[in-house]
Amino acid sequence: MTRTSLKALSLALAIAAFPALASAQLSANVSLTSNYKFRGQDQDVHRIRALSPAIQGGFDYVFGDSGFYVGNWNSSVNWLPGNAIETDLYGGYKFRLGAVDMDVGVLTYLYPGNTGGNTTELYGAATYGPLTAKYSHTVSRDYFGWAGAKTSGLRGRNTGYLNLAFATEVAPGLTLKVAVGTTRFAGDIQDLGVPNYVDYSVGGAYDFGGGLSLSAAVAGANQKGYFGDANKARLIVTLTKTL
Repeated sequence: MTRTSLKALSLALAIAAFPALASAQLSANVSLTSNYKFRGQDQDVHRIRALSPAIQGGFDYVFGDSGFYVGNWNSSVNWLPGNAIETDLYGGYKFRLGAVDMDVGVLTYLYPGNTGGNTTELYGAATYGPLTAKYSHTVSRDYFGWAGAKTSGLRGRNTGYLNLAFATEVAPGLTLKVAVGTTRFAGDIQDLGVPNYVDYSVGGAYDFGGGLSLSAAVAGANQKGYFGDANKARLIVTLTKTL
């Protein structure tokens, strides 16, 4: 048997031993958006205005039909001194429970150049038809730096975020999307006077085919008296290409 044949046989045996890897799929995406809001809040607080473009993109790796996946997503931001990018790393498991699609996992938000914003959450989501409910729970020491300096002794752990979303196709290629979420800060953060708040998004997306889509939505949040223009409603337009 030749060396080439041995390599082919070894590869075939590896594929047979790891069927999930054999059917794994890698996809990528890139977006240009007119404004990046996270849970209703502008992520460019140094240029709070309707038009604050951000470039975004990432990769997703699905392990075949096993239900397991990992991924990475990135966006330009401007709310932490010394940092200009958000890097998200996540992994999870999707499965079906009766008529409900379930999704559980862990997500870490990283801010190179200023680790004060680093945050890790566990999440769980349930989708039934056009409705999705998702809850995220902070397990890192702080929640995006809201508790302050590490030397303060205060913690953001146990901050929770609940999001309810509705999405349905109303015409070929056109999907209506509505979502509302609520952030409940940990006790130490609330003791600093930071109020819990509600965010919202109403809009839609059009699929041009070939992985190209365009979305538009009005998004914002309440408690503007405390958070100011960062929570102001914005019309956000996003062009996305998936590969």
